[in-house]
Amino acid sequence: MRITRVGATALVVAGALAISACGKKAPAQLPPDPGPATSTETGQTGSYGPVAGSQADFVAKMMGADTIYFALDDSAVDAEDQTALAKQAQWLQQYPNKRATIEGHCDERGTREYNIALGERRANAAKNYLASLGIDPSRITTVSYGKERPIALGSDEASWAQNRRAVTVTID
Repeated sequence: MRITRVGATALVVAGALAISACGKKAPAQLPPDPGPATSTETGQTGSYGPVAGSQADFVAKMMGADTIYFALDDSAVDAEDQTALAKQAQWLQQYPNKRATIEGHCDERGTREYNIALGERRANAAKNYLASLGIDPSRITTVSYGKERPIALGSDEASWAQNRRAVTVTID
């Protein structure tokens, strides 16, 4: 019996060594660098950063201001949110042909139906504030995801605070 175990172990080790010996060896010369990225239909990065007017450009210029946050069971736009939305409005005024969707989100507490309605109120509050800053409301659509798309997983106040939000996403 002891010989069988030793033999089996030796067979497994020999097999592992044989398989590892068949692995690919590194090439002697690496292929050339593809060079700077270019703008394509799906890509949004140019040789010097994001393409102007793209979603990547919007996110880069907003530096976090593409998202506003709300208090528990609230859809009011506070002073900090107004600053972020003013920055969004400035970008949207620079690109008058760009449209945007504002996504309303909630934390996990409450029923699905209640959170869908609350997410809609949050998205509409952001849309209305952008409209008050001169952005044509027909350029902005809203959608509510309620509690279906949390950004932070967890059942604590820190996670819930991150999930009570409205996110602006630009579209072509």
